[in-house]
Amino acid sequence: MNERKQNVIDTAHKLFIEKGYQATSIQDILDGSGISKGTFYNYFPSKGELFMAIFSSFYKKIRFEREELLIGQDVADIEIFIKQLEIQMMVNKQSKLLILIEEVRVSNDEELKEFIKRIQLLSIRWMLGRFIDIFGESKKPYLLDSTILFNGMMAHMSYFSFHAKDVAVSEIKIIRYCMNRIVDLVNGVAESKEQILDPELIDIWLPTFKNNMHQCHNDLMKSTLALKKATHRSLSCREDQSKANELIDFIQEELMQSSKPRIFLIESLLQVIKTQYASNVEQDMELFEENVNTCLKLLEKEI
Repeated sequence: MNERKQNVIDTAHKLFIEKGYQATSIQDILDGSGISKGTFYNYFPSKGELFMAIFSSFYKKIRFEREELLIGQDVADIEIFIKQLEIQMMVNKQSKLLILIEEVRVSNDEELKEFIKRIQLLSIRWMLGRFIDIFGESKKPYLLDSTILFNGMMAHMSYFSFHAKDVAVSEIKIIRYCMNRIVDLVNGVAESKEQILDPELIDIWLPTFKNNMHQCHNDLMKSTLALKKATHRSLSCREDQSKANELIDFIQEELMQSSKPRIFLIESLLQVIKTQYASNVEQDMELFEENVNTCLKLLEKEI
């Protein structure tokens, strides 16, 4: 993303927090960022699209930092998951995204309401995947229920601890407390075989490929992480590790965030990774490339 466009996003984010989304006009954003109306509409078709770009920008940051924590680590390690959640909570807190979410929820903008709903479902889907990593496939039937309960538990504990101004409660303490409770809950419901919501429902809630998480997106994310772990092991130079990760992340972003992925660019970067960084990780590279191609084929059908 070029600097001028990012400046518009940063300016709008600040204004939305200060004045509110509804009260902020496009002219306010033009004045604050120093661009013309034509340039604005070249970047964003509407103020709503700009709102979505703000969330996408922070979501990208969260996802990147969460994945970085997993490189070279055991995906079943609860401590890694706790650190991932701490990152998510800190970014949300610093960016004040929850304030914007609440404003949209009471607005009449159905498109933005649907967008927020989708963002929250994507968060549930990621958390469900991590629960499966941690608790195992055998407990999967009970993990969507547990994910939703855990998500609500954290949200309410954070809300009420924030308003208990005489009691200082850190994010990590809230996460660890809720995680300890959910471990007991998962074991309990698995033993009693109680289930309300089937985990397969997540695919019904997020049915389409565009702007959502198709199965090939899940496969791509897993193979992305596997390839980054493999290159981390095989490359001794930290600069090479960083460059390889940037290329891998760029390809994933191009496929998952763009409605019209630049195929020529993806193919070119795949070749760079294979020739410069993936000489000792052929199997992981092959799976990553296979998932990239699967996503491209499915996207062509959707378009």
